[in-house]
Amino acid sequence: MILKDILAISGEPGLFKFIAQGKNAIIVEHLETKKRSTAFGSAKVSSLEDIAIFTEKEDMPLGKVFDLIYEKENGGPTIDSKTDTAKLKVWFEGVLPDYSKDKVYASDIKKVAQWYNILHNLNLLIKEEPEKDAEKKDTEEKPASNKKVPATENKKKKSTPKQNQNKTSK
Repeated sequence: MILKDILAISGEPGLFKFIAQGKNAIIVEHLETKKRSTAFGSAKVSSLEDIAIFTEKEDMPLGKVFDLIYEKENGGPTIDSKTDTAKLKVWFEGVLPDYSKDKVYASDIKKVAQWYNILHNLNLLIKEEPEKDAEKKDTEEKPASNKKVPATENKKKKSTPKQNQNKTSK
């Protein structure tokens, strides 16, 4: 899933969209209420793109976990985040069987389910295109004749000794 510009702010419910960077804060918009606010430097702001889930082998980016949930749920909503903890763990093990049971807490699983449902309800679950397909599209869309040519350097005027004398004598 493409999670660029989607943020979670510690202590604030829901998810936010990055709008702009201010001098001492960032301007965000709540995804559900569309209310804009500021998040100051003291707030712990995390981009969903930077979050990963611990597994027994290597960390799995949250976007890939959302892809797995999307496939498991056939594009529909998932389990409610307020479901019993034991049922949430069983559900999450069905999505990601090799997640680290020591490092991933029930609260983390609840957040994943809650965030997925928020993004699903707002139709923001956009599949990432494989990198090879994206590269093909870039080359197909841009004909070879439109390649940018580096700009030539401006020729500097050389000053003559006579001009240098004028500058120093004044």
